[in-house]
Amino acid sequence: MKIKRYLKCNKSNLYNNRKNYEVVLNKILKITLFMLVLVTNAKLSAQCDDLKLLASWMTGSFSSYEQSQTDTNFYDIRLEMMRIWKLRDDAIWLYVEQAMSTNLEKPYRQRIYRLSKIDDTTFESKAYEIKNPLRFARGWLNRNEEFLATLTPDSLIERQGCAIILKRVAEDKFVGSTIGKNCLSKLRGAEYTTSEVTITAEQLISWDRGFNAEAKQVWGAETGDYIFDKIIDYPLE
Repeated sequence: MKIKRYLKCNKSNLYNNRKNYEVVLNKILKITLFMLVLVTNAKLSAQCDDLKLLASWMTGSFSSYEQSQTDTNFYDIRLEMMRIWKLRDDAIWLYVEQAMSTNLEKPYRQRIYRLSKIDDTTFESKAYEIKNPLRFARGWLNRNEEFLATLTPDSLIERQGCAIILKRVAEDKFVGSTIGKNCLSKLRGAEYTTSEVTITAEQLISWDRGFNAEAKQVWGAETGDYIFDKIIDYPLE
């Protein structure tokens, strides 16, 4: 009788232990799943925030005046970047205008940039040309995109192979460049162009160069990057 009671009691304990084990295991699985969801959401939020952070650092009024004062190899150039088409959710779009400080009314470069996220750590800035761009020159002065009312994405001309691929290499820095010799150009005898860029909250540092078929540089700064200091910060939203 004692053996039977022992076996019966032991069997009951085993059942209860197994039941408790399953309850604990179920709780652990639920907690683990909850944590995975939190981590995934945090990563998605960080990726979105990184794209907005990159765009916010790129928007504003920039000047290479300080560099031109200490190094005669560089000119005083003004660079304007302003967010446009804010209601579009496919990417972040920027209007870009670059001009010599002595000839602001006639910028030598006007582009539209399309900023997007490629993967968790990589971002892309595609460049587009504008037809008859001078009609939009200095329109950014009012900080209002109405000056681009007649411009639509489908009217732009993508500069094939000229996208800049960027990575966030530190908390305070994005670094990127074009890929190889993919960005073709006929400007001043060039066959292709390259762009290297470093972006921080205070500066946009870039080195644009054109090369001929023999890979000899035919235009662009010869001694290093242009350093554009941000002098006015434009709101992203």
